[in-house]
Amino acid sequence: MDVRPFRSEADYDWALAEVKQDFDREPAPGTPEADRFDVLSALFQAYEAKRWVIDAADPIDAVRGYMEQAGRSENELAALFGSRSRATEVLHRKRRLTLDEVFKLNREWRIPADVLVQPYHLLGPNVWISPATAQDDQLVERAQSELSGGQPAKKAAVPRESANAPLRRGKKPATATKRGAVRQD
Repeated sequence: MDVRPFRSEADYDWALAEVKQDFDREPAPGTPEADRFDVLSALFQAYEAKRWVIDAADPIDAVRGYMEQAGRSENELAALFGSRSRATEVLHRKRRLTLDEVFKLNREWRIPADVLVQPYHLLGPNVWISPATAQDDQLVERAQSELSGGQPAKKAAVPRESANAPLRRGKKPATATKRGAVRQD
């Protein structure tokens, strides 16, 4: 059995030519030719997974791709979210998807929830993450864990500014009082 690891594109091309003839006339199961075909197929999978990595879909790109493919408009997204400005801000990466929006996109448009709960970057240098968003992030991590069968979710670095960072448009962040009321300083 002439099988060798794929260390270069030439090795890959050689194996592809070898396997191509087996596609034309499939070897009988249990024969040395069938075993060779199985081994080369496993090498193909390993080489292709290492060489041509496909990144997971970004939630916003997934929504945009679905909208394009299904012929949906931003107006339909606004109707789903209940706010045109909210739909625009999400599509332009100014705001994160909330869990309610993820649920609606999954239920109404059938976009997989595990794609929608992936972390992604917002645009803009002065994006302030509110405490409510931090709670959403904890819920997202829990949802990702449940979707992955209890496996810990992979952490992605998402840049955030702290409450001490320069404030957007000169506004101070709202702070919570002891009783949970929100006040503007």
